[in-house]
Amino acid sequence: MSIITQGWSRGGVTLTLVAGIALSACSKEAPADAYGTFEAEEVVVAGETSGRLERFGVTEGQLLASGAVVASIDTVQLAFERTQLQAQRASLVAHRVEVMEQRRSLDVQREIARRTRDRIDRLFAQQAATAQQRDQVERDARVLGVQVESARAGVERVGAELAALDARIAGVADRIGRGSVRNPVAGTVLVTFVRAGEMIQAGQPLYRVANLDTLTLRAYVTGGQLTGFRIGDAVTVQVDGVAGTPLRTEGRITWVSARAEFTPTPVQTREDRGDLVYAVKVRVPNPDGAFKIGMPADVTLAVKTETSDRE
Repeated sequence: MSIITQGWSRGGVTLTLVAGIALSACSKEAPADAYGTFEAEEVVVAGETSGRLERFGVTEGQLLASGAVVASIDTVQLAFERTQLQAQRASLVAHRVEVMEQRRSLDVQREIARRTRDRIDRLFAQQAATAQQRDQVERDARVLGVQVESARAGVERVGAELAALDARIAGVADRIGRGSVRNPVAGTVLVTFVRAGEMIQAGQPLYRVANLDTLTLRAYVTGGQLTGFRIGDAVTVQVDGVAGTPLRTEGRITWVSARAEFTPTPVQTREDRGDLVYAVKVRVPNPDGAFKIGMPADVTLAVKTETSDRE
């Protein structure tokens, strides 16, 4: 009796405890179908020419518009090289004019030599000219013909040199233009690698940028879950929120790996280390920036039933 009486005397507490356990059990949600972390499509922006970084207006966390000029590289030496090439081109142009004038003069001389040869041939046929005279004018006509062909080849050679020089000038001009670094995509600067005043090489990374308005959640599902969804299906994405209130949004599956792999270390549990899983990508809108790169998230798959498929 004493034990029963003691139990009744604490019945209120016992009932409250049971009620609390019951409410806690009801508040527990079904486990998620997949787990993963957020990532973004990051772009590493690099310098396209070598030189001193004169200006670098990029800071981490900065929002950059697509096409914005964010840095400039010293191109003074390239400008000197272009000036030198342009001077060489002017000299070649003058030389080509001389060669073309020489060719025109030789054309005139060859035409006169041909007429002279034809006249001597007629005189020789009439026995009014000697064979020596005929041989002399024939030799002169042939020599002038060779000289004309040589002059023509000289004009073509100078033209080829001009074309090659123009290509070099265009290449230097392009490198000068690449001294201005433009941001390729609109997004947020994640990290910078250089500072203004440093010497950089062509291809050296300057900063990393990503559009955070939409993130990609890379999650992992088991082989048995593959038949429960399709690419393009909407899924529920959930992350831990403030004061234990979860944040939920809708994402869309955009990619499913064709190969199985062991559960990655960041999301594996002790029981699942030996299980093979498939990676999936879920595209998640992030207009308010609530989701961050590297943040863990849960995925609830929208599994279609036979009834919903018929409908």
